[in-house]
Amino acid sequence: MGVPKRKMSKARKRRRQAEWRKIDAPTLVNCPQCHELKETHRACLHCGYYKGKSVMSV
Repeated sequence: MGVPKRKMSKARKRRRQAEWRKIDAPTLVNCPQCHELKETHRACLHCGYYKGKSVMSV
């Protein structure tokens, strides 16, 4: 079983624990069909198009 050789300082431990909270907001782009905002590499929720093809009915 692994045992730490040195004590981890409070600042280092807290910096490591806080890193997972730094999640960015999703990138939004304009849909080429209806010009509404949508996430990249996702089908548009307003018109149902993805890469110029209708992939779902709205």
